[in-house]
Amino acid sequence: MNTLWSEYIQGPMTLYLSRKLRFHDWFQARYRDQLEIGGQARVLEIGCGPGALAGALHRWYPDAEITGIDRDSRFIAFAREHEPGVKFVEGDAAALPFSDQSFDVTISYTVQEHIAPDIFWGEQRRVLKPGGVCICMSARRNSGFVRKARCLETSEEETVFWNSVPNGNDIPGELTVGKYWLDEAGLPMQMQEYGFRDISTGFVLIGLTPDNPGNPAGFAVQMIEAERQADIEAVLSAHTDNCDHVIQAINNKYDIRLKLLEEGKKQWDTSVTVTMIVRGRK
Repeated sequence: MNTLWSEYIQGPMTLYLSRKLRFHDWFQARYRDQLEIGGQARVLEIGCGPGALAGALHRWYPDAEITGIDRDSRFIAFAREHEPGVKFVEGDAAALPFSDQSFDVTISYTVQEHIAPDIFWGEQRRVLKPGGVCICMSARRNSGFVRKARCLETSEEETVFWNSVPNGNDIPGELTVGKYWLDEAGLPMQMQEYGFRDISTGFVLIGLTPDNPGNPAGFAVQMIEAERQADIEAVLSAHTDNCDHVIQAINNKYDIRLKLLEEGKKQWDTSVTVTMIVRGRK
């Protein structure tokens, strides 16, 4: 049983909620224009986490067969519970438990930067059919931004709490978080270096602003609640006693934000992410 990522980096619910927003059906057309996945394709998502992207692919391509794989046991258990219609497998991207030439498409989101390139690209080439498509999606550093509402600024209770938490980095070295990250030129160049052809690049910009009048029903509340979950989980991940008062302070400020939303008092808090999509053929 492997739970290193969900224990030390990001828990299932926080990661799931943030990706449910990023891969919301409202943005479907933006992604489909870039992905170009065939109707009845066998698709493997590598490093699927708690299953939000795999679930979106299942909705967007109902005739495709979607499989998600992740080595974190908690992620796979969560994904199986929350995303029906997708096959989820516990396994390592460095040694995919699938036979050669068994998939039409491989896809990953923010995974490439954590795995040695010869393994990351090599395993995908192995399981792809001749002519199969490899899609590498990568969140771009320093391309997005976050602007919080004033009522969501760090509270005194949070400041005192975080100042009391040791700053030591206890992330296990085997996770190699971000070790292999590449810039916008390096990513397609590396894909080509490892034998893929017909390479193309594209970008999807996603803006999440609760006060936008065009949001789908309930979407603004989902944005705010995802932020609440992330803040609470960050406190719990510190593994220290006496954090109930900090969590209460966090809940209080998010309750205020929801009340302002309900009253139509716009705060214009927003977050923007830019995802690079690199597509190549075996």
